[in-house]
Amino acid sequence: MAKEEMILTPEGYAKIEAELEELKTVKRKELSERLKVAISFGDLRENSEYHSAKDDQAFLETKILQLERMLKTAKVVDVSSAGIDKVGVGAVVTLHDVEFNERIQYQLVSPAEADVEADKISYESPLGKELMGKKVGDAIHVSAPMGMIEYKLLEIKTI
Repeated sequence: MAKEEMILTPEGYAKIEAELEELKTVKRKELSERLKVAISFGDLRENSEYHSAKDDQAFLETKILQLERMLKTAKVVDVSSAGIDKVGVGAVVTLHDVEFNERIQYQLVSPAEADVEADKISYESPLGKELMGKKVGDAIHVSAPMGMIEYKLLEIKTI
């Protein structure tokens, strides 16, 4: 099985590292305490607290493995030295929504960093895929359930 490279911004890499550290230290310790308390209740076959804690432990360990794998295969983009002539991961783009005549700004990030409320969209999203490699002045057409959405790329910046 080939490793799939995850492209991350430095901010995204640091965020994943911090989450991993939190899970390995704080969350593991909390679960360990929950298991100790549940075991003290006796008969483990019918002990719902124990089974719940074991399920949570399995979920936690799976999440830790996923984050470790993500960091191991990550390629961190140098957003500050990236060119602003073409859209790439980490770029902040200003778009003109043709239909609604409004300006919209997004940062292109990895799927792991995407947060629509913070105006961070994945480079794997329909709009993200269309934006990659585009230049200022280019028209972007995105197919959506309500029909085709048209944007014009007004500006490309780095943070």
